[in-house]
Amino acid sequence: MKTSVADPARTTAVNAAQVAIRQAHRRATFHVLLLTAALIAVVAAALGIGPVTIPLDDVVGILAHHLAGASPSETWAPYADQVVWTARTPRVAMAAVAGAALAVAGAILQAVVRNGLADPYVLGLNAGASTGAAFAVLVVGGGSALIMSGSALLGAMGAIALVLMLGGAAGQRGPFRLVLAGLAVGYALTAVTNLLVFSSDSPEAARSVMFWLLGSLATVQPVMLIASAVTVAVVFTVLMLFAPAVDVLASGEDSARSAGLDPERTRFAVLALTSAMVGVVVAAVGGVGFVGLVVPHVARRLVGGRHRAVLPVSALLGAILLIAADTVARTALAPQEMPVGVVTGAVGAPLLLLLLRRKAFRN
Repeated sequence: MKTSVADPARTTAVNAAQVAIRQAHRRATFHVLLLTAALIAVVAAALGIGPVTIPLDDVVGILAHHLAGASPSETWAPYADQVVWTARTPRVAMAAVAGAALAVAGAILQAVVRNGLADPYVLGLNAGASTGAAFAVLVVGGGSALIMSGSALLGAMGAIALVLMLGGAAGQRGPFRLVLAGLAVGYALTAVTNLLVFSSDSPEAARSVMFWLLGSLATVQPVMLIASAVTVAVVFTVLMLFAPAVDVLASGEDSARSAGLDPERTRFAVLALTSAMVGVVVAAVGGVGFVGLVVPHVARRLVGGRHRAVLPVSALLGAILLIAADTVARTALAPQEMPVGVVTGAVGAPLLLLLLRRKAFRN
């Protein structure tokens, strides 16, 4: 008799769970499609906006001509192709790649250390990458894309290694210890970077590094764009495979062990992947703040806490935000250009306060 009563209740609970999962999938799919359309619109607008305004139909025609091999009758002015394809497209593409990478990194770090304030800055990744790149430019004297990218990658990996070492033994590392260790490492490496800048014998190199440290897409090198795009694509794919494990890890050490995961190994693998991605991106665009901190919280408000949904939504939101911020940075004070980090900070700080006011912080 008990079995006959329990079975319908269990079936109802299972059906309700399946309905909830299907609704979550539909909601995630809707937001991914909506944000993809928004990203396309922002890209088209960014390619047309600038000191020289290019009409939207000319932008579409130029992109179709170069990307799809289409050969329409060229109705645009001769200079338009140079402006859109040569000057603006690499910059917009780099902004999309960097914004997506920083937002995904923030989402992963917040889950892994179970702290809503974690981002590449808090765990010292940005500081490590910046120190490596500044060392390459100011000490080694190599400003090539390969040297800067490699140095920034080594700096980011070294920073996360220091964080893990200072966080204590494997069994003692908790989220709070990791955040404190990240803050300590970040401040120390920032001090090293500042020392390198102010002790440099080349004022021009020091000035360029200082501008770069605030974030800049003014000089996007094709090699850096390709390296960043490939790295971000590979790491994002692997992190999507890790997404269920990240969900479990975000629930706590005990939940991870009961699910058969080794929390330390999983955390180390995810942090290593994230460090590599952040290192390459920071080498290309410098230190861009607030994207990795704020965007993941917005993504979770839209699609919930499942990282299979949070990661792509964060990537799209991050790309949209950084493209829009870079467009403002290069046009607001034209012909002068602001560091893009100034714009993201001006936008991100009020948004962060708004999210805090609405109690939106959750892992």
